[in-house]
This record gives sequence, C-alpha cells and structure tokens, in this order.
Amino acid sequence: MSAPEPSREAILAFIDSEREAGRAVGRSEIAKAFGLSGAGKIWLKRLLKELEEEGETGGDGVERPVHPRGALPPVLLCEIKGKDRDGDPHAVPLEWNAADQGTPPRILIERQREFRAKRNAAPAPGIGDHVLLKLTRLKGVDGYTYSGRVLKVMGKGKAQVLGIFRAMPDGSGRLIPIDKKAQGREALIPRGQTGDAEDGDLVSVALRSESRFGPPEAQVRERLGSLKSERAVSLIAIHAHGIPHVFQPATIAEADAVRPAGTVGREDWRALALITIDPADAKDHDDAVHAAPDEDPENPGGYVVTVAIADVAAYVRPGSALDREALERGNSVYFPDRVVPMLPERISNDLCSLREGEDRPALAVRLVLKADGSKKGHSFHRILMRSAAKLSYQQAQAAIDGQGDEKAAAIRDTILMPLWAAYGIAARGRDGRQPLDLDLPERKLILKADGSVDRVVVPDRLAAHKLIEEFMILANVAAAETLEKAGSQLIYRCHDEPSVEKMRALGEVLASIGIKLPKEGALRPVLFNRILGMIKGSENETFINEVVLRSQAQAEYVAENYGHFGLNLRRYAHFTSPIRRYADLVVHRALIASQKFGDDGLPRGTTLEALREVSTRISAAERRAMAAERETVDRLIAHFLADQIGSSFDGRIGGVNRAGLFIKLDGTGADGFIPASTLGADYYRYDEAIHALIGERTGESFRLGDRVHVRLVEAAPVAGALRFELLSDGRAVTTQRSGERPGRGPFAGRGRAGSPFGGPGGGGPGRFGPGRSGKPNSGKAKSGKSKPGKRR
Repeated sequence: MSAPEPSREAILAFIDSEREAGRAVGRSEIAKAFGLSGAGKIWLKRLLKELEEEGETGGDGVERPVHPRGALPPVLLCEIKGKDRDGDPHAVPLEWNAADQGTPPRILIERQREFRAKRNAAPAPGIGDHVLLKLTRLKGVDGYTYSGRVLKVMGKGKAQVLGIFRAMPDGSGRLIPIDKKAQGREALIPRGQTGDAEDGDLVSVALRSESRFGPPEAQVRERLGSLKSERAVSLIAIHAHGIPHVFQPATIAEADAVRPAGTVGREDWRALALITIDPADAKDHDDAVHAAPDEDPENPGGYVVTVAIADVAAYVRPGSALDREALERGNSVYFPDRVVPMLPERISNDLCSLREGEDRPALAVRLVLKADGSKKGHSFHRILMRSAAKLSYQQAQAAIDGQGDEKAAAIRDTILMPLWAAYGIAARGRDGRQPLDLDLPERKLILKADGSVDRVVVPDRLAAHKLIEEFMILANVAAAETLEKAGSQLIYRCHDEPSVEKMRALGEVLASIGIKLPKEGALRPVLFNRILGMIKGSENETFINEVVLRSQAQAEYVAENYGHFGLNLRRYAHFTSPIRRYADLVVHRALIASQKFGDDGLPRGTTLEALREVSTRISAAERRAMAAERETVDRLIAHFLADQIGSSFDGRIGGVNRAGLFIKLDGTGADGFIPASTLGADYYRYDEAIHALIGERTGESFRLGDRVHVRLVEAAPVAGALRFELLSDGRAVTTQRSGERPGRGPFAGRGRAGSPFGGPGGGGPGRFGPGRSGKPNSGKAKSGKSKPGKRR
C-alpha cells in the first residue's frame, strides 16, 4: 500500500537536500524516499510536472535528475558588485547575457562570521573580486533570489575602462571608449596623465572626475598595445574580457622541457592507416580517423570506426604549471587574426599534433557499428600511431566525388571510401535519433596582410565536415558511457531544453508567419525539425533557423549529468579536443585512470565538488571566449564598412525593442541599429506580442523578420557599432489586440531613456552622439526608394 502523499514543501526540501549532497535525484528516488507506489507514483508524476511548469524543477524522468529549469547551477563563478543598505555584499554571475537572459539575479553573500568556525572557510572577498560561490535558492528575500557561500576567491576583477588613446597637439589626449553603450561619451586625459601612451594605443584608464555638463577626466593606467603596430583588433577583446594571452615563464619552461612520450604501456597501431582531415589552414591536428568493414560474421554490413585523439595527458600532468594555466584559460580562443591557445605551441603544434608520417601517442576508441547505424560496442586503447595522410576537407571531398588531387586520389579506394561508407551507416543512426537539425551559414572573414577585412565568405558545408563531426560525436558518447560504467567522476557536456519563456517567444514569432507551435506534448528536437522542414526553401528559412537557435539554452560543462537536448543524447562528454578544451583533458585523465592505462590519469580521490568547480570555471571561460570572438568580428566588419557610409544594403529585422530595430545585413551578416526616432513622421509604439514597432497615426509596422532596405549612416569601428536609416516602407497592420486602439499600447513612444541606442525620447545623444537631424523623418526616402532586397 502506498504511503500518504507528502506535501509539496517536503518534496522540494528532499530535492534540495539530495542536490546539496551531490546526489542525482529523479522520480524513482523521490518515490522510494517517501514510500510511494501505484497511485502514489501517478500523483508524484503529476506533481513534478506542475513544479516543472512553475520553474521549480526541470523534469520528472527516471533517467534525468531533477534539474531546476532556468535556475543557476549549485556552484557558480560570480563577481562581487557592491553592498546593499545593510552593508552586505552582493554578487552577480560573472558571465551573463542580458539580451538573452534578462536582468542578472542578485546573490547575497553569506556573512563570513557565520562560517568562521569552519577550518576551510574562504577569505572575505572585496568589491570587484571574482569568487566561486556555493548557491542556495531563496524565495525572493529582499530582492535576492540566491545566497552564496564563498568557496574560493579566484582573483580581483579588472576595474578598468578601456579605450583608444587619441593624442592632442597640446600633449593631452582623448579616450575613445570601446564599449558600444559608451559611444559618444569620450573622456579627456590632461597633460601629464597620458603615461607613455601614443596615438592609436589601446589603454586602460582610471576615471578621476566626472561632471554633469562635460566629459569626465581620466588618467592612463596602462598601455596595453598598439593597434597600429600589432594590426590586431582582437587585442581589444582580449583585454576587455581579461583573456590570458601571455604564457607564464614557468609554463613555457615546463613545455620546453617536455620530451616525447615513450612506447611503454601503449599498443602499437602505427600500421593502421589513420588519417587527419582538417581545415586547410589548421596548424594542429588532434584527431585522426579510420574505418573498415567489420569482419565479424555476426555483424553483417557493419563497420569498425577508429577515432584516435592526441594524448595530451601524457604531457600535461595534474597540478603542473601547464595544467594550472590550461585550467585558467579553459579553452583556446579563435579570432580571425590570431589564436590564443590553451597550451603552448610546443605542446599544441608539435608534440600533440598528429603529423603525417610521425609517431605520436594517442588515446583511441574503436567503435563497432551495425548496418542500421546503431552501436554494437566500443573499446578504448592507449596507443602509438602514425598518421598515413593529412588532408583538408576540400581535398577529402573532392576525392570522394572522384575529382581529387594526386595525394587524395592515391588513398581514395583504400581509406576514404571505407570512411564514406561508415559515415553512411552512422548517419542512419543519427537520423533515427533525430537531433536538432539547424541549417545556418557560417560566415568567415578573409583578411588582408594588414589585418583588415578583404571579404566575407560563406564556406561550403561539405559532407566531409559532417563525416568528421559524426565520428567525433560517437567517440564523445562512448567516452561518457565508459566512464559511467566504470563509476568514474567526469565532466559532462550538457544542454538543457528551452525554457517556458523562450518557447512562448518562439511561438509568437512563428504565429506571425502562420505556423502554430503545439502547446502540449513532450519537448523534443524533432518538434523543431518539423518547423524547420516547413519553412525549408522559403524566404523565412534563414530567419527562422536563427530564431530557433536563439530559443535554445546554452550548453555547459557540468559534473552531474542531465543530458544533451540538442543532440538528443542521454549522456555526452567532450573527449576529442584536449589540445584546445580543458574539459576533454579531464575526460582523458578519467579514462586513463578507469581503464588502468597509466599513473598520469585523474588523481585518486578527485571529488564531485572539485569537478563542479572545474566545470563552472571552464563554462565561464567558454562564454568569455564566445563573447570576445563575436565582438572582434563585429569590430572587423564595422572597419570594413566604415568607408561605405551612404551605401545601401538589403537585410532583415533581426530584433525589435522599444528603442528601435536591430538589422542584420545580407552577405556580410553585419549587425546594426535603427533608432525608433528616425523611422518617419509618426510616433511608434512597441507591441511585444507581435515583436513590432507600430506607427500610431499610419498603422505602419516593422516586425521581426521583415525584409528591409537600409542606408549606412554611421559606423564606430572601435566599438563594432553600425547605425542605419530605413529606405523601405513597413507593412500595414491588419489586426490589433482586443480593446486597444492603434498606437495606444503600454509602451507608446519613440526612443527610450536609458537605452544604449538613444537618449530621452530617442532624440538625444545616444551611442553615436547627437542625431544628424531634428527632422521627424530624417533620412527616410519615401520616394524613389529601392526595393527591399555552431559549440555542441
């Protein structure tokens, strides 16, 4: 007989206590704890569903632990921002995308004296410090949604204002800020306060005084580098985000002292014809592949696929200088004009690069695939290998198509075609799994010798790319499965399903083009794939792919698994790139230890808490890298377009808010802004339900996804900001919400005070300074107008 039904509060308290103890908790664990069976389990399933919809939990499945949807992880890297009225310090997440995630939650720092008796209590942090916090959820206490106990003070955040120094004839200077939101707000640097800065230098300054009626004064604290001499726009992002880019002397010395790994304890696989397939400009090669028909008569039509990955763990030992700096960096950062590597070149481009014809240590997984694409089994090995060939994606694809060069043609039948056949089988398994199938072009900047943009191209998405990608996914899954079976701690790569709020927003966008999003049923990637299939080949294809991408949660590294929604996988870990991702190095060490491959694996006694900390740090480093890479591309494209002021372009409205329209151009993919105050001789209100600005008098609307023709009127290359004016008409509004007259919505207005894109009323100084004209329809051409034109 089932026990009495516990209260909601008791269920939530049990979930919290289990998570606090580091244990996974699902429906079966809860039912067992409260003695529920039969009807009690049905009641529990219904209750957990209600709690999920209310945002208390993220699922009631047996396989997936209860995970707070939209909540912060239990351990998080944060920054101390200040003190409240009671003098208590508070923090916010260090990496937070306000555009996608809204206002960051405030975290109350628990008072240190409450933990003074604890031997390992962390020192009290100060304002600006980066701290690792153990979080506890609060019920909206005094504006706080979490409290945080300091586990470790990671370091002092750089309280600096960055900008480009412009020298003046009298020996003083001006600071051109790099932040988009600060455009138009320059600072003056008096004589004697310029340090050793020269015109065009990137500098860090301290603001000394501010005035309501004039620009603030500043003093140069540090000269960070010259954009002229280094020809590197990425230098701005590196310093703005605090990305470590100069290796410590101890790290370099340790790398230089490393000698090639020996053969002891390794299987000799040098006779196996493994090959590398990479981008044509790749400098390191950390993965190699091979495939052959399975000779086992019990697996007819099956294939054996081998994936070999550079054995970085053989050279980077836990606790070493190389290891400490790799953890601090978290990952390599890829800019159009440079790479900031996770490991020194001696490791990444030499000892751990699987060069053609050279012996290299590796960790390999042998995957046995059935003819239907399912996996029959797999095994891991620590090997010595020798790459039989180095090919680019283009070379491999041309050879597969029967048009390869002499080198690729020589191995077409013996190596490439078996790989192609094995990929065909793996693709069947993938299609049966139905992962999220987004189709978005990836633009690549081609630079000139001076580091400026020559052109923007969209490289072809080749089958050879998909081949390598699919084999890497299979290897990553095998790593997670092997470590789970061995009972080993590991770092997972997880991806949550979209939040209720994002699904609601997606539904509104889809409704605007006549597609209805189902309100019931399990949320699965196949739902999004059906939507993408409906708009395939239409004018909305690229736009809806982008909107679906924005609706997804951000993948992260965690020590407690909750699955990968986008790939539709229950367990997934990064194993295939230890040269450039610290998570993969941890997984390699875990495999070495669990499979007894040597004494250089994950240290004995590594705790879940320790891996939580590592996961938090490297997830933050990944978000930092993504932001820096994106901003650098924005700046380079703004430089590229700066001499095209007055030119017109076709594009699409990629975002709408009460301040104006965000525009994405065709071709270059450049992003810019049109302030609401420049749309025309009307007063525009923001209708959140249909993501549009609507004219009060005319009813003319500009909606998310609309095609537009625009003119570039202003560019701020240092900030990567562009401003456009609209040349095309909007559409007529045919429907309004019940009981609401045109233009009388709750957000009626033009620009809004506090927006980074415009001052009060939208007509004052904004990020580009004073408007060019006080005329209501400044720059809008009504007559003679032109027609409107991946980190798994």
